[in-house]
Amino acid sequence: MQRILFDFASPDGLLGWSAIDDAVMGGASASRLRHDPRGHAVFEGTVSRRNNAGFASVRCTPRALGAAGAAGYCMRVRGDGMRYKLNLRIDDDFDGVSYQAAFIAPAGPWRDVRLPLAAFRAKFRGREVAGMGPLDPARVRQAGLMIGDGQAGAFMLEIGFIACT
Repeated sequence: MQRILFDFASPDGLLGWSAIDDAVMGGASASRLRHDPRGHAVFEGTVSRRNNAGFASVRCTPRALGAAGAAGYCMRVRGDGMRYKLNLRIDDDFDGVSYQAAFIAPAGPWRDVRLPLAAFRAKFRGREVAGMGPLDPARVRQAGLMIGDGQAGAFMLEIGFIACT
């Protein structure tokens, strides 16, 4: 059974989302999440490798996103062929460990990208954290999208929804 966590069909679906780019560490990347009147969100911007940085991200404010028994997550996306990450956090902290799963945003028609729980890895500032255990979907409090991993330049990811499955 699928439970929609974020439906971006209306502008209200973007409430509580904000950009957190590498400027927090002296970088020059910039991004935003905006609503497209055709009924979806657009995560867009530019990733810069200047100043040894190189990531752009958006994240929602903490809220109850837990889904006990979920086997994974699904997103309806259309992109630019670049590699993105879905980030999930199990606390309300601004900084700390997040569980990340990477996916390629296919160009062309809309596609559903499915990410099983096993695809999520505990990371802190890009490095894997040992001993954290698997992601517990019942404890999820924050969600976000990120691009980095050495990719530079303009990017655009369209998102229809984010759901747990």
